[in-house]
Amino acid sequence: MQWLIRFRVFRAIHKSSYGFHPAPWQVRCQSSSNAGAARWNDHEVPEEFNFANSVLDYWAQMEKEGKRSTNPAFWWVSSQGEELKWSFREMADLTRRVANVFTQTCGLQQGDHLALILPHVPEWWLVTVGCIRTGIIILPGTIQLKAKDILYRLQMSKAKAIVTTDTLAPEVDSVAPECPALKNKFLVSDHRRNGWLDLRSLMNSASPDHTCVKSKTMDPMVIFFTSGTTGLPKMAKHSHGLALRASFPSCRKLMDLKMSDVFWCLSDPGWVMCFFGSLIEPWTAGSTVFIHHMPRVDPKVIVQTLFKYPITQLMGVPSIFRMILQQNFTSLRFPTLKYCYTGGEAQLPEDHKEWKRQTGLLLYGIYGQSETGAACGTLREMKIKLDSTGKALAPYDIQIIDDKGNVLPPNTEGNIGIRIKPTRPLGIFMCYEGDPEKTAQSECGDFYNTGDRATMDAEGYISFLGRDDDIINASGYRIGPTEVENALAEHPAVAESAVISSPDPKRGEVVKAFIVLTPQFLSQDRDHLTKELQQHVKSLTAPYKYPRKVEFVPELPKTVTGKIRRSELRRKEFGLM
Repeated sequence: MQWLIRFRVFRAIHKSSYGFHPAPWQVRCQSSSNAGAARWNDHEVPEEFNFANSVLDYWAQMEKEGKRSTNPAFWWVSSQGEELKWSFREMADLTRRVANVFTQTCGLQQGDHLALILPHVPEWWLVTVGCIRTGIIILPGTIQLKAKDILYRLQMSKAKAIVTTDTLAPEVDSVAPECPALKNKFLVSDHRRNGWLDLRSLMNSASPDHTCVKSKTMDPMVIFFTSGTTGLPKMAKHSHGLALRASFPSCRKLMDLKMSDVFWCLSDPGWVMCFFGSLIEPWTAGSTVFIHHMPRVDPKVIVQTLFKYPITQLMGVPSIFRMILQQNFTSLRFPTLKYCYTGGEAQLPEDHKEWKRQTGLLLYGIYGQSETGAACGTLREMKIKLDSTGKALAPYDIQIIDDKGNVLPPNTEGNIGIRIKPTRPLGIFMCYEGDPEKTAQSECGDFYNTGDRATMDAEGYISFLGRDDDIINASGYRIGPTEVENALAEHPAVAESAVISSPDPKRGEVVKAFIVLTPQFLSQDRDHLTKELQQHVKSLTAPYKYPRKVEFVPELPKTVTGKIRRSELRRKEFGLM
């Protein structure tokens, strides 16, 4: 079988310990206390912390002592349905081998940069934790990157190594001569490629003995490239404190994960949501990380997976839940799913209502950035407000501020600010690597200015309106795209929409809506439908907010995890592509 060939290295490493098992209908879900899991409190920051040693190795020891259930730490399903399961002890062994490959075989050292551009394959987790063990700084990237994107990232970061697949290897080779710092290229593939190191073969021959570096909590751990909605992406550098924060009791209230939980995060491995939801959060609690590898988001596969496997908690961007609802499945009453979380873009109140009606489950909102990780959310004991992403998560003090850093009164639109003075909270980014000017510009009085627009009500609930650069300035009016998209969503003709600014010779900018129609409206006259939709928006919100331009499209540009790429629409509209 191709599956056995593909993972021959892993079988060789642990022949007697694990294999490729058919999925049981139910993971052993015994009542489990989290004794020992929350070993830090909200008020004391240890001088040293390393996620690999302090969390992964901790749970490996608990397994050895029989103090953790037999649920796998890592449960991976391929696009063909084949399965792989590893315990924490096996994860510890494999990540030590990766650490030795990087340091002993290739000479990488603590503080070196490594670009990691992989899809949802097991090596992403092995490389990530292997780097944390060694102090090598990880630079995750989405597999949608092209040659010019890779060139920019390698040159800006001065990365000494890259790990990717044979799909992207030619793109890397085309720009490698312009990247003098790049010394090692690791390939994750069944095939060899000239000039590349075979990561699986090197792991097979590497020693499983490795001593984890003693990382200071404030030592750098990972750099996320921002999405680059305006200008080129910035490098948001995080310390090990980003991972430590997930261990704080106040932060663990957000998902309240247990050892018995099976957690599935649908985010692309290039983004902070994946780092947070597919690694740090579940493993801090000793939960199972579940992954179903899909070349692109497929709502049918997601629904089938939720019925087949004992997944208890799910996280994804709002458009994924919307896609599922639009498929008209006969039933969405999943047997084991208990909690759903969404974030990464604006949420539509109608989606919340419909998801609750069809699944019986609530959608808990989460807000965050590459610079902040999870910044606010809705805890279990809180009431859900459909237009809100919840309240600030400790240790963040979030306020709505003006452009000078003054705190605005309740229900006033402004920028989301996170207080960084007199004390910079644990979990927020250290700086924009190599760009002190941009770092300084992000500070506004006593706050880090996120650049996101929102309001906060008297109870502290935050309603996200959009990026400051998404705001449309039309004839002196400031218009948030989310409120127009919310209005459009209430019309039966609209399956999906994305609202952006469009250049206009008279007004400077006008509102433009890109609309995907529902099947029953595909044959209708477009001019008539445009006027109907414009009038519909006028009837639901202030008339000046209606879309003066409407373009019907077969689909919206999205990331592999379903997030709408508004920046791509904007660049095309302004002739920047």
